[in-house]
Amino acid sequence: MDFVQIAFLAFAAMATIAALGVITVRNPVHSALLLVLTFFSVACTWIISGAEFLGIALILVYVGAVMVLFLFVVMMLDIDVAPLREGFVRYLPFGLIVAVVMLVEMLTLIGAKAAMATPFADNLGDVPNTKWLAQALFTDFMLPFEVAAVILTIAVIAAVMLTLRRRPGARHQDPSAQARVRASDRIRMVKMDAVKPQAPAAGEEVQS
Repeated sequence: MDFVQIAFLAFAAMATIAALGVITVRNPVHSALLLVLTFFSVACTWIISGAEFLGIALILVYVGAVMVLFLFVVMMLDIDVAPLREGFVRYLPFGLIVAVVMLVEMLTLIGAKAAMATPFADNLGDVPNTKWLAQALFTDFMLPFEVAAVILTIAVIAAVMLTLRRRPGARHQDPSAQARVRASDRIRMVKMDAVKPQAPAAGEEVQS
């Protein structure tokens, strides 16, 4: 067993452990950090297996947007985030541990100098991974690719509709009413004569 296989097994084991931690820990912040570690470990397994484009896309899309996804879920579930903000310092050690593990994985991935396996096809030749993937998506797998795009679009629309549901006591904007507004509806010009206040004479009481 060479160094590349050992690194692949280590990345896969780390991804499995981190994925189990995502669904077992009770702290939402720890769960989000473990989710980042899971995505990063899976991306390392893809890169070391020859799917460089998929690995980089996983890091850029999922790892880069996972915290936005976490905040979106927090807003949908109406979780009180005040304790999370107050306890930022106590989450720092766990975040540092995750960062160190990711750094070790990056160094291990850079150190894997052996030949990479190519799981997609046997006769790719000198075609880059990104070019081959684009040709496969837009030729042989065009229909599944379009179906996946439609499903993702429907999911985005459904998520927006869920967040726009009416709640009692909550204020909502009406874009059409805002577009129809006029200055005369919001501002009233009042003309008043300037009156200089006079000081009360001696012996007179000031009336409130």
